[in-house]
Amino acid sequence: MSRLFAHGSRARGVYEGVVRAYSADASMAATRAAVGGTSATGGVGEDVARRGLGAASRSASGAAVGASAGARDVAREGDVASDGGGRSRAGAKPASSGRGLSEKFGKDVVDDIYRGSFRSQTGVSLKYMLDFGAQPIHRQLMVSAQFLHKELPVRLAHRVAELENLPFGLSDMSQVLDVRDWYVESFTELRTFPPVETMEDEEKFTNMLKRIMTRHENVVPMIARAVLELKEQLAAQRPNAGEAPKGAQARRGGTFATTDLNEFPEVHQFLDGFYMSRIGMRMLIGQHVALHDPPKESYIGLICTSLSPMEVARDAIADARSICMREYGDAPEVELFGQEDFTFAYVPGHLHQMLFELVKNSLRAVSDRYLDSNETPPPIRVVIAEGAEDVTIKVSDEGGGIRRSGLEKIWTYLYSTARSPLKDMDADSAGPVVLAGYGYGLPLSRLYARYFGGDLQVLSMENYGTDAYLHLNRLGVASEPLP
Repeated sequence: MSRLFAHGSRARGVYEGVVRAYSADASMAATRAAVGGTSATGGVGEDVARRGLGAASRSASGAAVGASAGARDVAREGDVASDGGGRSRAGAKPASSGRGLSEKFGKDVVDDIYRGSFRSQTGVSLKYMLDFGAQPIHRQLMVSAQFLHKELPVRLAHRVAELENLPFGLSDMSQVLDVRDWYVESFTELRTFPPVETMEDEEKFTNMLKRIMTRHENVVPMIARAVLELKEQLAAQRPNAGEAPKGAQARRGGTFATTDLNEFPEVHQFLDGFYMSRIGMRMLIGQHVALHDPPKESYIGLICTSLSPMEVARDAIADARSICMREYGDAPEVELFGQEDFTFAYVPGHLHQMLFELVKNSLRAVSDRYLDSNETPPPIRVVIAEGAEDVTIKVSDEGGGIRRSGLEKIWTYLYSTARSPLKDMDADSAGPVVLAGYGYGLPLSRLYARYFGGDLQVLSMENYGTDAYLHLNRLGVASEPLP
């Protein structure tokens, strides 16, 4: 406990520097003076002022990207982000003038976000959503709106704080700044909304939630573009052969590592936590909004109480084979095994996305392996098994498998043997919302599985095939794994 308070004190000290910058001149020199930075250190003071809020949240929650002590960690990241002349070492696109959090938004907003980032988030379970939404009478809709009115700003504040304190210059990239601004805008809208006390208030609040969902639709591709840009910049700045091992990149402490993003766990820790939080917020908002829709048999909001995994699997298989047909002109057969009458409570959209991704990957692997062969490609097998705790779905193929050394990379964001569509987007294009097949499908599918207490595992035999095991918690008692 004392350690937590110590970290909190350091974080508050950093934040006070940001606040003092408001009372001084708005120039960058005043900002440096407020936090004790100088131009001779390559703009570390500016980094601290801009990222102090994120450091405060990290020290308080303990779920940060990077590590422990707020101000000290920020200073270290500032050293990585710039060299002695103020140039970006990681090649990050610098933030345009006036886009710092304290420069763009008022002191009251920044202060409110700071306080929100110290509050604890409240997780809910699938079972709770089912029990609560079973009778969506006016009273329950009111309680749901009141809960979201308090909970969503806290979750948004945590994410804004994290976006302000990313490693390797990611916080300065224009795409990340756009996402941060969307989150701050939604945070402000929620915080300025009056208390929900009547059904008229609840209706207005629900309409606001719909606007927030629309505003955040392109968050995934925007962050993906920033990470892809970082990956390319790191690759472009590899040292000469005489300076370091081939394929290496200078890192903290003067050591070298490959430019593969798999070597940067800080980035993946951030992406896992950020996208898990996004899944949670969209689930809570979507569930509340869906409770206002006309009653639908076997549905409570977004949740189907008698979901048939066989039916969802058939739809996912058909969609995946359609894409394979379009790309290859043909598609291997897919065999489905399971009990037709088995049902359980789950979110159909989540299950469809996970199964679609797994089947699509298997179809592509088999199609590539037998592309120039006269043999008939072996079928892909999907097996659904009902257990006491889990519903397990296995997707098996004979597509050649994955090398054991490469298995970890399949969980790496933007790792894919397919060409990423992000490279074809112009600066103003947000791109597709779901980046299935371009390095995001498997990592996001695992997050969807873990959101309700499940998991996704992949086992492979090189030169034979791959088995993917999707575990779904059928009890629904696991609470959200909040980052």
